[in-house]
Formats: sequence, structure tokens, C-alpha cells
Amino acid sequence: MSVDTKLKELNIQLPEVATPAAAYVPYTISGNVVFISGQLPFAEGKLFRTGHLGRDVSLEDGQRTAAVCGLNILAHLKNACRGDLDRVKKILKLEILVAAAADFQNPHVVANGVSELMLGAFGEEIGSHARVAYGVASLPMNAAVEVAATIEIA
Repeated sequence: MSVDTKLKELNIQLPEVATPAAAYVPYTISGNVVFISGQLPFAEGKLFRTGHLGRDVSLEDGQRTAAVCGLNILAHLKNACRGDLDRVKKILKLEILVAAAADFQNPHVVANGVSELMLGAFGEEIGSHARVAYGVASLPMNAAVEVAATIEIA
């Protein structure tokens, strides 16, 4: 089953790709590896969730926010793959940054939001990945979560 078909079955529509807000490109490709810049949780032109986990944002909203970041990753990945997500061979690594109150101890649980999206879209063989998730004092534009990705393509 194609990735696009899986996304339709999951009722997931990829957003339009956002233009970078600073001096960087959305992704680079080296050989058969795509490096996708950190994606903020933009949905319909605005930040989906702002604030800090453990203070302003619930754990469940943090997971949803991580998934929104993942949708933006997939949109850029589709551009990198010239419209064909079936070129993805492996989600290699996700890096999840969580804006967190000082006593918040669950960035790894927030990260499950984007990890589960990748597994749902690509299946276990391609979608399982290494990852790092950590809490940070702040993120650009007061975003609650930011996610970057490293992905192998054909």
C-alpha cells in the first residue's frame, strides 16, 4: 500500500509547506539522506500550540503538537522526494525539542506523538527510528514543540 493511501486511510492531509522564517533551507539532501530542518507546529498558517509543557500545555496537547510538527516534516519530505513518499526507505532519526517547565520530566512521552505518526504512515519496518527528545527553556516564537528529521530515500 502506498504511503499516500495510508495517509488517506488515517484521514491525514499534508499541509502546504511553509517558507523558512530565517536564514536556512527547509531541507538538504546528501546522497540518499534527507535532513529536514526543525519544524514548528504550524497549522493553517499559525502556531498550533504555544507555551511550555508542564505549565501551559497538557501532555496530550504536547503529543498532538509533536504530530503537527511531523505533518510539516512529511510535507517537506514529499517535496524532497519530488512528490513520491514511496521513495522513503527509512526514517533514520527524529530530534524532538519540547519547551518545558523546569520540573517537566516527560519530553519522551510528548515525542510519541510524532513517532506514532511516522509508524502509522510508513509501517514498522520503514517508520521505526532512532530519536532524541529533550526539554528546552524556549523555542522560536514560543512554540511548544519543534521536530527535525533525518530520512533515507531511494
